[in-house]
Amino acid sequence: KRPWAKTEAELADRWRKSLKLQVLQRVALMEDILAAADKAQPVDSDGDGDTDKDDEIAAKRLGEIPKTPEERERKAREDLAKSFAGRFKRLAQVDPLEPAEMFLNSVTEAYDPHTQYLAPADKEDFDIAMSGSLEGIGALLVEDDHYIRVQELVPGGPSWRQGKLQAGDLILAVAQGKDGEPVDVADMRIKEVVKMIRGPKGTVVTLTVKKPDDTIQVISITRDVIEIEAAYARGAVLDRGDGSPPIGYIALPSFYGDTRRGGTVTGRNAPDDVRALLRELSARKVAAVVLDLRGNGGGLLDHARDITGMFIRTGPVVATRYGNGSTQVLTDDDPDIAYAGPVVVMVDRFSASASEILAGALQDYGRAVVVGTSATHGKGTVQVLIDLDRVAGRPRAPLGVVKLTIQQFFRVNGESTQLRGVVPDIALPDPAAYVKSGERFLDHAIPWSRIDALDYRRWTGARWQIDRLRAASEARQANEPVFAKVVERAAYLKQRLEQTRMPLQRDKWLARRAADKAKLDDVDLDWTKGPARFTVTVIDYAHTPGSSEAAAEWRDNAARDPWLDEAARIAADMAAAK
Repeated sequence: KRPWAKTEAELADRWRKSLKLQVLQRVALMEDILAAADKAQPVDSDGDGDTDKDDEIAAKRLGEIPKTPEERERKAREDLAKSFAGRFKRLAQVDPLEPAEMFLNSVTEAYDPHTQYLAPADKEDFDIAMSGSLEGIGALLVEDDHYIRVQELVPGGPSWRQGKLQAGDLILAVAQGKDGEPVDVADMRIKEVVKMIRGPKGTVVTLTVKKPDDTIQVISITRDVIEIEAAYARGAVLDRGDGSPPIGYIALPSFYGDTRRGGTVTGRNAPDDVRALLRELSARKVAAVVLDLRGNGGGLLDHARDITGMFIRTGPVVATRYGNGSTQVLTDDDPDIAYAGPVVVMVDRFSASASEILAGALQDYGRAVVVGTSATHGKGTVQVLIDLDRVAGRPRAPLGVVKLTIQQFFRVNGESTQLRGVVPDIALPDPAAYVKSGERFLDHAIPWSRIDALDYRRWTGARWQIDRLRAASEARQANEPVFAKVVERAAYLKQRLEQTRMPLQRDKWLARRAADKAKLDDVDLDWTKGPARFTVTVIDYAHTPGSSEAAAEWRDNAARDPWLDEAARIAADMAAAK
């Protein structure tokens, strides 16, 4: 980042350059829409009708686009002035709890990024996240300087299904419906942005976003209820049709369970669903199971313990240590094993908290091989909610809660998951390598530490050798065209993020923009349109009817997923090991 401006003149010159760049971007966006309108009507390749509708809404987002360059620049300047006027007006409006919230969180964040004060509306957001039910676009947002950044997408949610919004995108403006006026969200509190993005199922929200390569895109997304089948555990049998044994597959996007009724888990929950799927896979005699925790941001710690226990006889799963040094051990005491065969656990940089406990425990016991595109997120701390209304004793207005860090996780081998996360046994190319996501990128993160290893016994049923599995996987990866593009694209985007100087001469700026677009088109990762790599038979169990439209979409994506393809091959190698 640049140092602070030393004089008023230097500050004014920075503002001038920043505004000029924003005008260039707005004009270029208008010209892109005009160029698209001159081409043939786009074809709806997926047959759902959404693409054409969303593109039409995105075009209307800018209103009537002037025909001459001079008029387009004038409109860009006027729109920018209107945007900043709204921004300054918002900054002058202060919610009654906002000063206290900002002050308290400024203090708590100096000690730990996860200890924070949650105003009443924020507490509602926390409950929604834990139960997995809300109407919106299915994206986790975080504050990033003046703007809101997309941290991750909910697997199976509207944004994830559409494919245009990506982790790392900065949200610049939000508009409602087809003809809504775009609202600049710079310097807007994240809870206000979330309120604007949420809305009833079937309605449209239009986002203006800045991509990691500095291009500006307008993305229209039809809201949906995030409590959809793909947000919960799903299972399938993968069959290559070449005589090789079938592989079981379970995708677990989160550890879910409703906690809003007296703090107890009610209704549907992750352990019950995973247990039902494992028993069905065992009955179908699959050669191995792939447990997919990619994008799993965590949840209830007990669920991680319970699912770990489905693969081991008995034993400790995780230790938690308080600030005073006292330690508690969460143990699986149920000798029942739901699945006894080889297991691969898939992770990525968005696997966090409870999912790290599950992956780490199965890795430490030698019960599974962890395969992933990156070390996991590295959130190894425990928080509790302190109800300020209860402490204050019936206040006149709701006060919210404090989310307080009280413990740290430790794996059974004694190492913390904090900061470092769980490192995969076998690495795969990372499509999000350019995204700064993980505990190590957070300010004032608690450092990694360790305790004495717990008393546990490693699983003795493994016949495979990690080194051989890794060597075979690396040989296959070297011949996978999609992975070659993944590496090239991630390296290019990382390089672009590090290039913070931009030309402001129109011709030079347009030339750089065109070169960036050409490079990104060259390394496009549209693997979903490739051929199916295996047959995916969705398991019809209590909560996921295999005939549903959502199940069909999930099945088709899984059949083409190159990362799942490699994980399944590793699982097959494990099953074939002598």
